[in-house]
Amino acid sequence: MTSFFRKILICACACLAFGVLAFTPRARAGEEPDLIFRKSTTFKLLTPNDKLATYAIDDPAVAGVACYFTAPERGGVAGAFGLAEQTSDVSLACRQYAPIQFKQKFAQGDVVFRESRSVFFKRMQIVRGCDARRNVLVYMVYSDKLVEGSPKNSTSTVAIQPWGAGEAPRCADFLNR
Repeated sequence: MTSFFRKILICACACLAFGVLAFTPRARAGEEPDLIFRKSTTFKLLTPNDKLATYAIDDPAVAGVACYFTAPERGGVAGAFGLAEQTSDVSLACRQYAPIQFKQKFAQGDVVFRESRSVFFKRMQIVRGCDARRNVLVYMVYSDKLVEGSPKNSTSTVAIQPWGAGEAPRCADFLNR
């Protein structure tokens, strides 16, 4: 092998290694979801199985609300190395588990959580809105892709209820207008 081709091969391997490390699917820094459990859905003999994984996240702007989402995780060779493009099928359920306290103002459609779902350009997002008339927080999960998004989505709501003796806050009071 000539030194020219050897240099090209070394450069290609370095670029591939950088791409795998830089673009391996993961959540935004500091916002890793809590894995609740995984369940295998497809058996694969020599590589990891396909699975459904259920995770929990706390809303970073609204204390007392947690969202649970279940997402498929592909196995196989590509899944083992973190290179498989994950499907857009994600379900969502959000609940009030403590007194709700708004930590900051927010806009309709603010991102609560974002995670890459493929090596390149596909991500899953959970966004929040406020139904001011009914005093309900509305959460939606969807996936998008640079070239072509997905219509697959799921919605969950949290009716803001009083907790203990205090009155329930109004989400409309915390909306950026």
